Amino acid sequence: MNSLIHYQFISLALFVIGVYVCLTRRNAVRFLMGIELILNAAALNFIAYSRFVEVGVNGQVTAIFVIIIAAAEAAVALAILLNIFRHMQDINIDEATQLSDYSVAPETLVDAVQGRNLK
Repeated sequence: MNSLIHYQFISLALFVIGVYVCLTRRNAVRFLMGIELILNAAALNFIAYSRFVEVGVNGQVTAIFVIIIAAAEAAVALAILLNIFRHMQDINIDEATQLSDYSVAPETLVDAVQGRNLK
């Protein structure tokens, strides 16, 4: 029979692998995969505690929120990575130090945000 400690060991393994991937990889996609592993380790802990500790379904609801947040984070990160790749032709984290475009004047950006007519 599985006990809480078995789930905690699996969660610890996922967490350690995720931290290792985040600290050693320079590729942005692998970095995001490491973050996903860390979030899944937390979700596994929430679900395990809700099963073995009689507190109701709070752990399951929290795990669902973690999954939703992870999906939103992955979508935003993928959009950022696609923009970086489109401009730099590479997704190396070390080379992507600046995300601004200096070819556009700042007042033009302010006008665009405020909805003024641009020529």
